[in-house]
Amino acid sequence: MRRPPRFEEATYRKVTWRLAPLLMLCYVVAYLDRVNVGFAKLQMTTDLGLSDAVYGFGAGIFFVGYFIFEIPSNVILHKVGARVWIARIMVSWGVISMPTMFVTTPTMFYVMRFLLGLAEAGFFPGIILYLTYWYPSHRRGRMTTWFMTAIALSGVIGGPVSDYNYILKAFNGANGWQWLFLFEEIPSVIVGIMVFLMLDDRISNAKWLTKEEQDLLARHISAEEATKHDMPICQVL
Repeated sequence: MRRPPRFEEATYRKVTWRLAPLLMLCYVVAYLDRVNVGFAKLQMTTDLGLSDAVYGFGAGIFFVGYFIFEIPSNVILHKVGARVWIARIMVSWGVISMPTMFVTTPTMFYVMRFLLGLAEAGFFPGIILYLTYWYPSHRRGRMTTWFMTAIALSGVIGGPVSDYNYILKAFNGANGWQWLFLFEEIPSVIVGIMVFLMLDDRISNAKWLTKEEQDLLARHISAEEATKHDMPICQVL
């Protein structure tokens, strides 16, 4: 039975209020994790005697690991579910990034950054894939925009915390960059646990939706899935 437009809009509004705050929080934490090495640069390079070339290569090698594991990560997410896999990504990048505070050589710096890229790989594309489980394409753009708004929020939050307030300046002269890697990764682990407890993999798992709401959402997704088809990898590239 076709539901009135008001019911459909109310259902999608309910889904958005449930998913958007948590996903935006995840992205704020992810962005802080990605840029904290930039805030740590001045003290870190001075303390460890790293040249600009060494620092630049170490900061950039993160994206090599990220690139290599992006597609395999999304394949795994689709099989095991977003709740487990996004939580795994967030907890593992927090656990891997924290020991960066103990780096003493360029090689250690390279290895930690590469491993961090592997751990975080698939987070952004994984969230975008996850949204396809809930929203048809004509609604997904707005939700993606809300998710991307977290970039601005992370800058507003991360800049003062990392550079001016309680970490670098509080520990200035006492290896403040090391405390930065510790304190800014604790939220990653906490939010990862929140994802495991709060995120629903699929529409059918969402107990906070009524049967009528689940049916409406599932019907829209099924109609869109029917129009999709697999493409050869060479054509995708």
